[in-house]
Order: sequence, then C-alpha cells, then structure tokens
Amino acid sequence: MINPVWLRTFCTLVETGHFTRTADKLFMTQSGVSQHIRKLENSLSVTLLVRDKKRFTLTDSGRTLYTRGCDILQSMTNLATEVGEDPADAGEVRLMSPGSVGLKLYPRLLDLQQAHPLLALDYRFAPNPDIERALLDDRIDIGLTTRKPNEPGLHWEAVGEESLLLVMPKNLPHPDWAALQTLGFIDHPDGQHHAEILLDANFEEFSQHSFNSLPRRGFSNQIGLILEPVSRGLGFTVLPRHAVEAYPARSLVCVHELAFPVMETLYLVSLFGREQPARIHTIATEIKKQLGTPLEA
Repeated sequence: MINPVWLRTFCTLVETGHFTRTADKLFMTQSGVSQHIRKLENSLSVTLLVRDKKRFTLTDSGRTLYTRGCDILQSMTNLATEVGEDPADAGEVRLMSPGSVGLKLYPRLLDLQQAHPLLALDYRFAPNPDIERALLDDRIDIGLTTRKPNEPGLHWEAVGEESLLLVMPKNLPHPDWAALQTLGFIDHPDGQHHAEILLDANFEEFSQHSFNSLPRRGFSNQIGLILEPVSRGLGFTVLPRHAVEAYPARSLVCVHELAFPVMETLYLVSLFGREQPARIHTIATEIKKQLGTPLEA
C-alpha cells in the first residue's frame, strides 16, 4: 500500500525539481521532504531518485511512479469531490409502487427525467408486501403503498388518496351478493386487499363469509390486463380508479357506484432513520405534487 502523503510529496518534488520549493509548496521542512522520499523508497524497495548535491534525476522506477502516481492522486481528488457532491438532479432513484398509481406517476416522472437527463429512474410495479420487503432489503430507495406499513423499520407518510371501484362486465344488472357469487372474482396481487376494503363496506354477506367465499375465476399480475377477463364476461374485480381509467377497452366493462364509496390512502414509504440524498427528495417532491391532484384527472 502506497502512502498517499508520501506519494504527493514525491510527485510535487518531481514537478518543482527542487527540495526547497517542494517544502515551501507543501508547508514542510526540507528534511521532511527528504524523509517522505526515503520512506516511499523503503516501502517500495526501489530507488526513485539519483541525488547529485542539490539536483536529482529520476530512475526508471521514479518515472513510472510519477506517471502513475499523478493519475492516482487525481483519481483520489475526483473521488473526494464526487463523494462530497449531492446533486438534486442527477443519479439513480429506485422506487416501487402498485400498478394503478404507477400508471399515473411513471409518465410524470419521465417528464421530470427529460428535464433533468442525468436522473435515472428504476421504477417497478409490485404489491404492497413486496414493496415493504424491497425497502427492508435495500433494493429500492422509496416506495408507495396502499396500506400503512406494519414493519417497525419503515417510515411512512400519507401523500394522497385513490378511490376503489367495483368493475363488472358490460350490461350486467346492478350487483347484489348473489350476482357476485355467480360471476366470481378476477384476482390480482392486491385483489384480496382491495376486495376486503370495498366489499366489506357495501355487502353484509361479505362481512359474514369473508374473501374466501368468493369463487375465483382468474388471476393476472399485469395491471393493464386485469380487466381483460372482466371485459369478456368471465368475472368481476375491484381496482383503483386510475387502473380502470387507463384500460383501453373501457366500453366493454361497467363501473358500479356503490352506496358506500371507499378511498384508499397512498403512503410514501422509506427506511426509518436513513438520510436520503437530494435526488430522492426531488422525486419524492414530484410524487407529492402529482398525488395532490385527483388521480382520475
């Protein structure tokens, strides 16, 4: 291991060509400069300088060390600068959210990235439990969840709301419990969570029998495809509003207004106690700005 202080003294000596000038430049004594050179030669077991009274010439080893040493010292300076910098508009940000809110946020965050090209977004869609686990495993920087995290190592704040909707095939009558039982449920990664919130508030039978009493007619983990089986008459589902609004074949499904509307709170989640770099605050600020308006807008 080369001592960087000795290396800097050596490179400065080569550049000035004089022990006294080197001592003045580094605020050292001339004997201190000589000691650094001897210690460097001893640590490398080579001769770096051939001294002739007040003059010196470099050996082959000395020339090699000077060339490579200058690069090393410059790299160390650059590294110190990079470590000390905390730009608000550059660097990678890793985040996850459920698919529905992601359909709203991802295009808006890409707009932000276009304005600040040195930002890099790693945006993934996932259900609530996967987002919490990714945060605890340090695989993402921030996450959005549709339920308040239970893990003690996570910090959260409510940043918005989104309504949950009962979606059925087109032209079916207004739903009652018997109709839902006959039709069956199209499940998705947050399907049980969404169904339990909305159906429990509107159907007494659901409270009595729970989610498992619903026949399951299918499952999709792709946010853009969850309504495809619904549009074909294969079942019903419960989804956040923006996922429904984003479905291209909206005319083939029917959203039913229920007696007791349910709003789902959106939480911005991060690791508790972690100091976030400025770029994370930039993204978090934009998320709060976007979720401060109705998601269906």
